Amino acid sequence: MKLSVLDLAPILEGGDAGAALRNARDLAQHSEALGFERFWMAEHHSMPGIASAATSVALGYVAEGTRTLRVGAGGIMLPNHSPLQIAEQFGTLASLYPGRIDLGLGRAPGTDGAAARALRRNLDADVEQFPRDVVELISYFEPSEPGRAVRAIPGEGLRVPVWILGSSLFGAQLAAALGLPYAFASHFAPQQMMEAIALYRARFRPSRYLDAPYVMLGYNVFAADDDAEAEFLASSVQQIFVTLRTTGEARQLAPPVEGYLASLPARGRAILEHVLSCTAVGGPERVRASLRAFVDKTEADELIVTSSIYDHGARRRSYELLAEVANTL
Repeated sequence: MKLSVLDLAPILEGGDAGAALRNARDLAQHSEALGFERFWMAEHHSMPGIASAATSVALGYVAEGTRTLRVGAGGIMLPNHSPLQIAEQFGTLASLYPGRIDLGLGRAPGTDGAAARALRRNLDADVEQFPRDVVELISYFEPSEPGRAVRAIPGEGLRVPVWILGSSLFGAQLAAALGLPYAFASHFAPQQMMEAIALYRARFRPSRYLDAPYVMLGYNVFAADDDAEAEFLASSVQQIFVTLRTTGEARQLAPPVEGYLASLPARGRAILEHVLSCTAVGGPERVRASLRAFVDKTEADELIVTSSIYDHGARRRSYELLAEVANTL
């Protein structure tokens, strides 16, 4: 089982984006030493608790601080950009850090309606053009052909690996049709996970990029030396989701609260059971059991794990314990 890291560069209450990005780079270096496969960051906008809005810039900073770890976007929200711009950005990254750059593509805006309108390059931008834009973007990474009017320099001929991201059946169908690897956002939107996996595998068409279907699933892990400590650490993210789903307010990552889950009314607990069902919280034995059950159920080829923990040292420790547990699965 391959394990990777998804980091949202969380901005802490009382902290700032600079500290969040420095922590991201440190976590990437730590992940590399622990043997993780890849380190991805995601595009979000107008979010006070996420520092990775300029995703390709943040990835360059992370890639410069690592040597062997694959670094990539999980993902770039393509309707916010022109395919040529993204090809040039990731062509630049792939030129500087050859053989180490991934490009995951999603069709959601990664923000609310107001920010999405502010991001659009023109009034005709439309998420329904996503499949066409993906094909156009991939074409810029192909070798040059005579008479081509528009070229991605850097980017041309580099064949940067492209992934399709999704939290619904749409992405599964597109990834299958194009013969691309598929990453499902089960770490926060697990509802259609099993249906999407089955659809992708059933309809997959081999391509020059991939011979057989390849599924990577998002998974939350809050690991500590004992169950009680892990439950305490997980309360920071629990606060984020309860606040977002009940008030619509996005907030920075708050300090953990003792007994937070037990203090919630039934509605709050139901929100967390729904949103964070793909989550392991506990000491090594509990995390091992959770991971084993999830992998047995999904037959995932790879897990990409997010651990948004307020204390950076505790977050590093969570990934250390995860790496130890993974070696015994």
